[in-house]
Amino acid sequence: MSEPAVRVDTTSQVPPFEQIRAQLAALIVTGRLTEGERLPTVRQLASDLGLAPGTVARAYRELEAAELIRTRRGAGTRVAAPPSEPALPDPEQLATLARDFTASARALGADTEAVLTAVRDALDEGTRP
Repeated sequence: MSEPAVRVDTTSQVPPFEQIRAQLAALIVTGRLTEGERLPTVRQLASDLGLAPGTVARAYRELEAAELIRTRRGAGTRVAAPPSEPALPDPEQLATLARDFTASARALGADTEAVLTAVRDALDEGTRP
């Protein structure tokens, strides 16, 4: 990971470990982090983000459980090979992301229709060539 692509919002209701997990998972699933790419050590990322190492370790454990990363003694933590078949999204994680987005949008003053429009627009962007 050459650039600090992960950011933690300490004012968010989402726990820091979940923010890290979700951001790294998104970077991996979208291909911005590729198979075999080395991630920072737990201590390094914790230091970079100003968090306790246990917070980053928990995010890494959850990413390992989801088979998105693998850690090997001496080789560090690396992005795992993509699964052969696409996984269905975890409903709890999807609900958490939706709540986070909705809360952030509401903090900007968006009403329900504006939130729904933003989601539809984002979905439409994903289908354009």
